[in-house]
This record gives sequence, C-alpha cells and structure tokens, in this order.
Amino acid sequence: MPNETPVLLHEKLIAWQVACELLRVVRNAGIRDPKLRDQAMRAAQSACLNIAEANGRVAPADRRRVFAIARGEATEAAAAVQIAAMSGQCAESAANEARRLGGRTAALLSGLIR
Repeated sequence: MPNETPVLLHEKLIAWQVACELLRVVRNAGIRDPKLRDQAMRAAQSACLNIAEANGRVAPADRRRVFAIARGEATEAAAAVQIAAMSGQCAESAANEARRLGGRTAALLSGLIR
C-alpha cells in the first residue's frame, strides 16, 4: 500500500508505511513455530491497526495513547522475529530486517507521541 495513492489519512503517515513493511517481513520470515508466528503476526497487524486508529482520534491525549500502544506492538513484532531467529525458527536476515523496521517504526511513533 505504501506505493499506492493515499486515500485514508493514516496512509500518508510514514510510521504506517514502515509498520506495513514490518508486517510483510514478519509474514515472510517463515517462522516455523506456529504459536510464535501467530504472536508475531498479531503484533505486527496490531501495530498497523493502532496507527490507523490513532490517526482517526480527535483528542490529542487519546491519539498519543493509541500511538504508544502501536509502538509497543511494533517492538513486540520485531522481538518475536528476533526470538524466532535465536531459537533457530527463522533466518537471521529476517530478524535483522524486522529489528530495523521495528526500531524505525518505534522512532517514528515516538515523534508522533510528543
């Protein structure tokens, strides 16, 4: 979706675009443990959904709260792929990419929370 013309306001946010890339990396990581794969996918999906939700909120404090939740979910998704790699459940390259995108998503969201 980052390459498409933005339609909804959250699609213009770089944080949302990077979180979508994180979701793709998690999906393609090939985590063999089904429970860890499910947890990683749910966290990555939740990060994207919470960014969209936060951007639709009107009250500034409410927006910040939901962006903070998204930051935690992005961090969890990246950590799940890292743990999968450490336990031999996926490639180290997938973990490195998830870590990079998770960190970037968290940093961008920190800017939106301030």
